[in-house]
Amino acid sequence: MQAENDMVTADRLAGFDEFARAVRKQWRTPGLAIAVVHNGHVVYERAIGVRDVDQHLEVTPQTLFAIASCSKAFTTAALAVLADEGRLDWDLPVREYMPSFRLHDTLATERISARDLVCHRSGLPRHDLLWYSSAKSRSELVHRMRHLEPSADFRSTWQYQNLMYMTAGYLIEQISGQTWEEFVRDRIFAPLGMCDSTLSVEESQQSPDFALPYKKERDDTVHEIPFYSQWAVGPAGGINSSIRDLARWVTMHLNGGRWEGTQLISEGQVREMQTPQMVMPPSDKYPEVLHLSYGLGWFIQGYRGHNLLQHGGNIDGFSSLVTLLPRENIGVVVLTNLNGNPVPWILSMNVCDRLLGLAAAPWNHRAQKDEEKFKEGERRSEEKSDEDRVKDTQPSHPIKSYAGEYEHPGYGTIEFSLREGVMIASYNALELPAFHYHYDTFVLTFERWDQTFKATFSANARGDIESVRIPFEDSVSDITFTRVPDRALRQRGYLERFVGKYDLSGESVTIALKGDGTLLVQLPHRTPMVLVPYKENRFTAQGLSGYELTFVIDAEGQVTEAIITQPGVVQTARRT
Repeated sequence: MQAENDMVTADRLAGFDEFARAVRKQWRTPGLAIAVVHNGHVVYERAIGVRDVDQHLEVTPQTLFAIASCSKAFTTAALAVLADEGRLDWDLPVREYMPSFRLHDTLATERISARDLVCHRSGLPRHDLLWYSSAKSRSELVHRMRHLEPSADFRSTWQYQNLMYMTAGYLIEQISGQTWEEFVRDRIFAPLGMCDSTLSVEESQQSPDFALPYKKERDDTVHEIPFYSQWAVGPAGGINSSIRDLARWVTMHLNGGRWEGTQLISEGQVREMQTPQMVMPPSDKYPEVLHLSYGLGWFIQGYRGHNLLQHGGNIDGFSSLVTLLPRENIGVVVLTNLNGNPVPWILSMNVCDRLLGLAAAPWNHRAQKDEEKFKEGERRSEEKSDEDRVKDTQPSHPIKSYAGEYEHPGYGTIEFSLREGVMIASYNALELPAFHYHYDTFVLTFERWDQTFKATFSANARGDIESVRIPFEDSVSDITFTRVPDRALRQRGYLERFVGKYDLSGESVTIALKGDGTLLVQLPHRTPMVLVPYKENRFTAQGLSGYELTFVIDAEGQVTEAIITQPGVVQTARRT
């Protein structure tokens, strides 16, 4: 019977090799690897093209590719293992496991569960530039999420969210005592025999067989780009794997969590992962695809009358797709080393059409039309931006006045500096050239994502540039970064010189330094105020625009008095 099934499968896949090679060439994808699983067997395995263009190294079934967001199902599988062991309740609030966990929304903070984390219904939009290229730790990023503005009510709307998957990985660590990486390696990779798969780019590059990342530019030229390597957000997309390893992963899912006689995940938990948890916005773009929803780490949809699960992955230089047809016991894995290309979808759907005995849907033609429309949209957007620009304007301040550090409690620090007359914005590990657009607005160019952001600076009542607004997340208000004093003015050694008692018309003024390096002033009959360095020897009161202290330094470098500005009055307090 199995031999007969294999003959039918081989017959239906006849000609697919030629189709795959033609699609790869058309989309200028350097290399790709494809595996098809049917009824528990790998019925098709091909490696096409090169993993390294310059060295002419061919792709093999063991070649490691970054699988990006295809990693999400590994994170939910890890949570399912903990649920099987009774250590995790999918619906218990996360704060039961992590009491310090907080989000911007109070209700979400109190009620969000592990299930909510991994089915994209937290109320938060992507906020991807918080984590992208950030060197901050997983715990630091989880802590910063409380400062991120939501764009929808909790559990009301499906919104793709990588940070929540990162949080799910951090939750695994808090429950198990192992990092997400250790847990996935020990509890999933090892029992499945996924010996080649890795959980970091650095580790994958120690392998003798890994693919390099490539990007296609607007002019259709393809070139090698750096690996993405900052993987605190790894539980959302940090795995590197091969088609040979992923065929085992797919087979385990199709077998209800069983692999070679061992139940790695209970059948009930696998069923839960493959069950719709959150309805997605409907789409009638293509008649073959209906009823979109999201399970636990899987997109779920009706495809030409069949239940189809899949998850794609895109990260710098790689695109991938893992697809399941559970009722038909079919699994497809397609991995490529080209940034944001449609080849994984085109090939996966073609395989599904063939094995289901259906006429092939024109996915390749549709992808071409989509790309044409996207390029036209990009062109029109650039034209619109140029039309909106007010010509012949100048910044309100000398260009050097915009240089400095600006902070947001969630997004962290962005620094603007002048280099050979060009403004550069440094954010996380990114260097974004900033060119004047009009008035106090500059355009930041993010070449890696082929994206631009308009950064608008604002001045305070003193005329100083004090903040910059940048639409890093377009579904919420612009992210406002507030200027921070120069580093030299924040050093403890610099601040200590002002500490002491001052006499103000017979009453005492006290300047004190808190343990965290914050300078405080106690004026008569007022509560203590935090002093914020403004310029050398000058401070403002935090949150109070009418207060300022200027310290007077004598010829010997000693602080002798403080000139205190309050609403409607300026007084001098002499140091005692």
